[in-house]
Amino acid sequence: MLGLGYIGLPTAAVFADRGLDVIGVDVNADVIGKVNRGTPHFGEPNLDALLRRVVENGKLRATATPEPADAFLIAVPTPFRDGHKADISYVEAAAEAIAPVLAAGNLVILESTSPVGTTERMAAILAAARPDLRFPAGHGELSDIRIAHCPERVLPGRILDEVVNNDRVIGGLTRKCAQQAMALYKIVVAGDCHLTTARTAEMAKLSENAFRDVNIAFANELSVICDRLGIDVWDMIRLANLHPRVGILRPGPGVGGHCIAVDPWFIVESAPEDAVLIRAARERNDGMPARVVDKVRQRVATMAHRPVIACLGLAYKADVDDLRESPAVDVVVRLVAADLGEILVVEPHVSALPPTLDDLGLTLTDFDAALGRADVVLLLVDHRVFAKVGREQLRDKAVIDTRGIW
Repeated sequence: MLGLGYIGLPTAAVFADRGLDVIGVDVNADVIGKVNRGTPHFGEPNLDALLRRVVENGKLRATATPEPADAFLIAVPTPFRDGHKADISYVEAAAEAIAPVLAAGNLVILESTSPVGTTERMAAILAAARPDLRFPAGHGELSDIRIAHCPERVLPGRILDEVVNNDRVIGGLTRKCAQQAMALYKIVVAGDCHLTTARTAEMAKLSENAFRDVNIAFANELSVICDRLGIDVWDMIRLANLHPRVGILRPGPGVGGHCIAVDPWFIVESAPEDAVLIRAARERNDGMPARVVDKVRQRVATMAHRPVIACLGLAYKADVDDLRESPAVDVVVRLVAADLGEILVVEPHVSALPPTLDDLGLTLTDFDAALGRADVVLLLVDHRVFAKVGREQLRDKAVIDTRGIW
């Protein structure tokens, strides 16, 4: 397993728990050390006990260098560069790293969510590095190396369950590539495995995330319109959703995480003239943090003193410690730049602030202490602990609830 992050480590642990010998490869020495001690480097329900068990049983170990194996799974980041251009350099580096240890009969699977054509690009890198082996592009079903794309489709907070129980889409560069990949996944996957081409599998995963992004953008756009018209958006959505064929999502301060905030841009990059709706949704959702700051600016404009603003939540979604692409972090950065008051940051699921905020001189504040001092309470993430706040605690404060839980 190349990449021991939010996807790679749980997936590796699940395979190891089924009795397979698993080698985890990562470039981060700290991650390698923690994994070999049986300690996850991020929070995920039940992962700590599972990882400890498979490491103690000798079924999973971590290293910095790929070793010979029967199958290679690649689960490395695929972020975007400036201009929302896909960065597949981590996939390319992983391919270059495993090339020297490949042998005839091996299976290579790309799990990383990727732009259409990335699996073929990975295969081309491997073929160029190992001319002694036959690859699908030149030899089809007679290739020595089987290559497929099986995009991860799990939700942080439920990864161990969804790795096993979700259906999987498996796209092979040939039919036999897809079948061999399915044979591996059926060792752990209880859901159905659906075979297709690599390009179709790549596009299917991107489309799943773009679908969510467009629907979130619709809800966010409604919230903007309702603000202008003086309508309670939460009540309006509740009433609209009484229709049996309507299911409007809940608006918020933006979209975060490693998938929905990133992957739709891969579609836009592939077909910029045609991806009009997908681009508009991305731009609407990316614009929400600035609107939240504008709301704070309006609330503090009439205050006679410099206010204390308590920002509740940094994670990109409720009850996780994942800050990747989080709109809440963006809001806090913008608030500091706007100099609207003293900023207190509350995030019960992390023990330290990310460098983005630490470099601004901010520190984590205890929840109760922040509520006690705050003139403005800005709810950014609907963590369950925040939902328990009583109305009495908020009576004399300006409250901006971006998630509609109060």
